[in-house]
Amino acid sequence: MSDRKLECRNLSKSFNEGELRVDVLKDVNFMIESGQSVAIIGASGSGKSTLLHLLGGLDIPSNGAVHVNGNVMSELSDEKRGQLRNKHLGFVYQFHHLLPEFTALENVAMPLLVRRDNLESSLDKAKTLLDKVGLSKRLDHKPGELSGGERQRAAIARALVTEPEYILADEPTGNLDEKTADQVFNLFLELNKGLGTSLLMVTHNLELTRRVDRVLELKEGALHN
Repeated sequence: MSDRKLECRNLSKSFNEGELRVDVLKDVNFMIESGQSVAIIGASGSGKSTLLHLLGGLDIPSNGAVHVNGNVMSELSDEKRGQLRNKHLGFVYQFHHLLPEFTALENVAMPLLVRRDNLESSLDKAKTLLDKVGLSKRLDHKPGELSGGERQRAAIARALVTEPEYILADEPTGNLDEKTADQVFNLFLELNKGLGTSLLMVTHNLELTRRVDRVLELKEGALHN
């Protein structure tokens, strides 16, 4: 079997709130292979975002492990984990997290520049993605000069610019109008089907769940088909 897969085994995550221990995830087992699209649904506070953060190596599990293309995320140094994220993963957060001092074009090109790709080609790729999300006329605007929906679209372009193997998206269209949400989701599917990019999406949008390969529900700390 190919090593190209994102997998968690017996994944658990707990938090301590004073003397109270809160078990958010309990022995979660999950795998997404090349080219699959999966939506995760669940009530607010069920741990969906926590699961994404663990899968992306942004947090460390209490127990269990996350494997990305054969690498155990928690066994890597911070530097190696960051390099793996930059090379293989694209994140779309519920909130945009754009860098306020840079333009939309610079923000989108940033993941390529961080890994020292050619400046001109990086900017060209960023322009192409910004055009696809409808921001071709906003390239030189900083986040403070963009609307909320425009900032989210720029963040989505930033996640896609590296053509990642895995897209981890946390309510990616939650701040977008229906037409723009459809355009953005079509971009995800274009990468998913055209390049074999795996898509893992947390969403409350039931319309979007009808367009993916698999839907899972996170309930009481466990994933259910």
